Amino acid sequence: MKITFIGAAHEVTGSMHLLSACGRNILIDCGMEQGTDDYENSPLPIPASDIDAVVLTHAHIDHSGMLPFLSASGFGGRIYSTPATRDLCSVMLRDSASIQESDAEWKNRKARRSGEEQVKPLYTLSDAEKTLKLFSPLPYDEKTELAEGITLRFCDVGHLLGSASAELWINENGVSEKLVFSGDIGSTDRPILRDPTRIAHGDTVIMEATYGDRDHPPVSDNASELADIISKLFPAVGTS
Repeated sequence: MKITFIGAAHEVTGSMHLLSACGRNILIDCGMEQGTDDYENSPLPIPASDIDAVVLTHAHIDHSGMLPFLSASGFGGRIYSTPATRDLCSVMLRDSASIQESDAEWKNRKARRSGEEQVKPLYTLSDAEKTLKLFSPLPYDEKTELAEGITLRFCDVGHLLGSASAELWINENGVSEKLVFSGDIGSTDRPILRDPTRIAHGDTVIMEATYGDRDHPPVSDNASELADIISKLFPAVGTS
């Protein structure tokens, strides 16, 4: 078994990890880098066509946004996610593709005027539509065999509708090991989302740590905190 860290190992966007085990290559998330690229993602160490499956923890673009590019590059396996993640991706990946096409069109208008080379969008709406046909939704809390020796279970982590941690059981060469990919973990006591599920055991845990060095304030404080910010930015609002 081998895990290759492709993205989000030094920063919080572009989540992508490659698990090679039992003769299969499984990508955990396939995210787009957003904002300043302090640490650029490493290239895939294998062709996209050699990836057997993708396990997607949730629909946010920094976890799902490169799926159409992967598909356009030759990937034709299954994308495993929760049903809600698939539904959200049907909106978000189409929207991302439209942005890619619009940005390329804008750049090409400028390029034509200046005689520069034309650019292609990272991927197109057609690529996004093709990608959506590869989804295989799985419910929470049910084990599914992805391949001989590799079993997957999603559990709710309360970050976003459909968000999940991925538990993977690997049985290879007589050795059994459980991997946990946390995805993004939500807060407790939210009015809509369930509290994150607690996972009792993992031999290896790959965990997001966006807020690993600070505590969230109580949810009850959010409204008053927002009101204070608005009052500081727009003093007239606070006095009216």
